[in-house]
Order: sequence, then C-alpha cells, then structure tokens
Amino acid sequence: MTALASAYEWFITTFPTLSMAIGLLLFPLLPLIIGVAMYVYWERKVIGWMHVRIGPNQIGPLGLLQTFADVFKLLLKEVIYPFQANKPLFLLAPLWALVPAFAAWAVVPIGSHVAWSDANAGLLFLLAMTSMGVYGIIIAGWASNSRYAMLGAMRSAAQIISYEIAMGFALVSVLVLAGSLNLSDIVNAQAGGKGLLDWFWLPLLPMFVIYFVSGLAETNRLPFDMAEGESEIVAGFHVEYSGAPFAVFFLTEYANMILISFLAPLLFLGGWLSPFPASWGALGAPGWWWFVAKAFFFATAFIWLRATFPRYRYDQIMRLGWKVFIPITIVWVFVAGCMKYFGWVTVGA
Repeated sequence: MTALASAYEWFITTFPTLSMAIGLLLFPLLPLIIGVAMYVYWERKVIGWMHVRIGPNQIGPLGLLQTFADVFKLLLKEVIYPFQANKPLFLLAPLWALVPAFAAWAVVPIGSHVAWSDANAGLLFLLAMTSMGVYGIIIAGWASNSRYAMLGAMRSAAQIISYEIAMGFALVSVLVLAGSLNLSDIVNAQAGGKGLLDWFWLPLLPMFVIYFVSGLAETNRLPFDMAEGESEIVAGFHVEYSGAPFAVFFLTEYANMILISFLAPLLFLGGWLSPFPASWGALGAPGWWWFVAKAFFFATAFIWLRATFPRYRYDQIMRLGWKVFIPITIVWVFVAGCMKYFGWVTVGA
C-alpha cells in the first residue's frame, strides 16, 4: 500500500497536467459506469418480478455483483475478428458510439447552473452529440465484412435518423417556450408557484410523449429494437462483436437510456424543481433528489415497456416516425410559438 501511494504521488508530481486530465475524465465517467451496472441489475430484477421470477440473487448481497461479474467475463473473453474485416475501423466503431454518449453528460446540470459545462448552447451540444452515435453503428456494420451486420446497421441508422428528426422538433418546442439553449435556464423557465402545473409537460404534452417514445427508438429498445431483432437478423450491427468491444456497445446503449431518462424531466418536468407548490414549505423546495426521482421513474419505464409490448414491424416503425410524429411535431412547434407570442404560457417564476 505504501509503494502504491508513493507511485501515485510520483505520478501526480511528475505529470500534473496529465493527472488533472485523467481526473477530469474519471470523475464524471465512473459514476455513470457504475450507474449503468446498477441499471442493468435493476432491469433484471424488475423484469424478473414482472415474469414471476427471482432475478439475480447469487453473486454478492442480493445479487448486486452479478453485473460486475458479467463485465469481467466479457473483458476476459477473446476478441474474434471476422475474416477480411477492417480491423482499425472494427475497433474504432464502439468508441465512436461511446464517446458522444458520454460527452453529452458534460452539459447536463444537477442544479441551477451546476454542470460540468454550463454552456449557453447546451441544448445544441446535446443534439450534436446524440446524433453522432449513428456513425459508430454504420462503421461497425461496414467494418465487420458481414451482410447480416451491414443490414442491421442500415436498419438501425434509418430508424435513428427518422426519430432524431421528431426528437429534434420536440426540443425546438422547448427552446421556443424557454427562450434559451441553456439547460439550467430551461429548468428555471418552468419555475412558478403552482408546482407541476408550471412545467412544460402541460403545454407541450404531445411533444413530451413524442420525445420519450423517440428516445425508445433512438436507443433501440423494445418495442423499437428492430436493429437487434434476434429472430430476424441475429443481433444487428454488432453481430460480429465479442468480448470488450461488445461490452462497449452494451455500455453505450444503457448510457444513452440513462441520458434520455435524465433529459426528459430536465426539459419537460421541471428538473430539480418540486412538483408541489412553493407554499408547501420543505415539500415545495427544489433539490437534486426530485431530479433523481423523476429520472428513476423514466428509467424504470424503459424496463416496463420492454417487458410489456411486442416488437413492431419495421414498416410500422417507419410509418410512425415519418407519417405521425414528424407532422405532429411540426404543427406543435407552430402552436408553441403562438403560446409564447400571445402569452398563453407563463414562463419563469
């Protein structure tokens, strides 16, 4: 232990800038990685309860270490490269999908202007980061030198791009009402004396529903998991992946699910604001615990929907995105503009 402490002290003394960079990277990423592990555990337990099963219960207290055991199993497995695959791109694709999913957290606040980067264009940064992940999926399918992987990548890319448009318009409606791209300002614009009746979910109810459903499609979750439909195309774009690269794709999917679960209350449900009126004293006080509770509800909703609904056909998914969601969002952006212009919605406390 003394030798380890000495080595640590030598490293931070010799390489102070590198030490700071590593610390800045690990500080936000480690909680997210642990959160993904706990989310997978919670998913297995909830689906187990819904299916009248026990779920993880052997490794660690209450089975809490089951996910970590699975991670070590994946990391220790051999990475098999397909014949004539493009090895550099094959290994780059999981990172290309992972980095934007993690980078998006830089602008997510946990309190009023309490964020890793309180950027004025935070909403724009989120749109840019979340739209970049599709490149990792396309590269994974192409670099695998497999028709099954390429087919899965094309289906996944078409689905993500289709619902990215509807999700983008939903965010535009929030921008119209809040009048700011800063995520803290968007939450503060939902403050008022009436609690949850001041939040944007009420005037933007169709956009709120479309945003969450589009989040399901963006993350390839049931009932929109056509990109990974085992009964049709084996496992989609990552069918040729094994070991650590597959674990990175797995981590990316769940990190995106947690991100959507935090953004939904941030944009539509007042973030850290209390659902009770300010006149209720301590119950009406804002706090990070409200934010976490709302995000936990949406994260559990992801699981609940997976265990409840069957998979859509691919033509149904495309029709819902292009013929239903996009027309509704275009109309509601205009409605949001009218609400803002004529003062039908009270913005801010």
